[in-house]
Amino acid sequence: MIFSNSSNNLFKDVFFVARFVSVLCLLGAFVVVGQSQSAAQVKQPDERAKVAINAEPEDGYFKTIYRTFYDTYRLGPGDEIAIRVLGQPDYSFQKIKVSPVGRIYHPLVGDIEAVGFTVPQLEKKLTVDFSEYVINPKVSVSLEEAQSAKIGVLGEVKAPSIVVIARPMTILEAINSTGGFTETANRSDVVLLRPDNSGVMQKRKINVKKILDGKAGPEENILVRAGDTVIVNGNFQKKMTKVTSSLGFAQFLSFLVLGRV
Repeated sequence: MIFSNSSNNLFKDVFFVARFVSVLCLLGAFVVVGQSQSAAQVKQPDERAKVAINAEPEDGYFKTIYRTFYDTYRLGPGDEIAIRVLGQPDYSFQKIKVSPVGRIYHPLVGDIEAVGFTVPQLEKKLTVDFSEYVINPKVSVSLEEAQSAKIGVLGEVKAPSIVVIARPMTILEAINSTGGFTETANRSDVVLLRPDNSGVMQKRKINVKKILDGKAGPEENILVRAGDTVIVNGNFQKKMTKVTSSLGFAQFLSFLVLGRV
C-alpha cells in the first residue's frame, strides 16, 4: 500500500504522541512509588517520637533521683570532678581527682580542701577563691565520677534515692534512710537486686514485714552492699515494672557500680 507524504507525517505525529504518553505514564508510576516511600519515611519519625514520649516518665523518674544525688552528695577521696571557668581555658579542667587526703589541686589557688563539700558548695567556694585572680569569674563544677559505695532504693518509699553507705547498713535501715515506706507499700514484697562477681544481677525477695513484726531471723535483715538496688513494691508495682524495663534503669544499675552514667 502506498501512502502520501501527508499520511506519513500523520503516522509520525501519532507515533510520537503515543511514545510521549507512555513516558508520562512511567513517570506517573515513579511519582506514586516515590510518594508511597516518602509517606512511609514520614511515619517512622512519628513512631520514634511516640517511643520517646512514652519513655519520658521513666527518664524523669531517674533524672529526679540523679539531680538530688548530685546536689547533696559529699565529695570523697577518689571522686573525679570537672572545673570550668568561662573564658579561661587555662584554668578549666575536665578531670580532677580528689586525693586520698581529700584535696584537689588548681594552679590558681594551689591545694584546696574538697572532701565533705557538695558540688554546689565547692562551686561557691572556688568562685570566691578565684575572684582574687580573675575578674568576676563564672565557675561551674560538675561531678564526673562518684567512687563512694552506693545503693539504690526505689519504688514505694517516700524519697526514692541513691544512698551512700558510710557504715554497715541493713536493708531496713536503707529503706528508712529514704523516709520509709509509703502508705501503699507492700512490706512483704521487697526485692533486692545484687550483682554477682560476673556482673549478673541476682534477685532476692525479702519480707520486711516479718522483720518489722519481730518474726524474722537476724540473717533476714541482711546488710546491703555497694551496687545493690532495693525495690519496694505495692500499688506502684505496675509503674515500677515499666521503670525497671527501661533503658534508664540499666544505666542506673551501672551508675551504682561505676559511679558514672
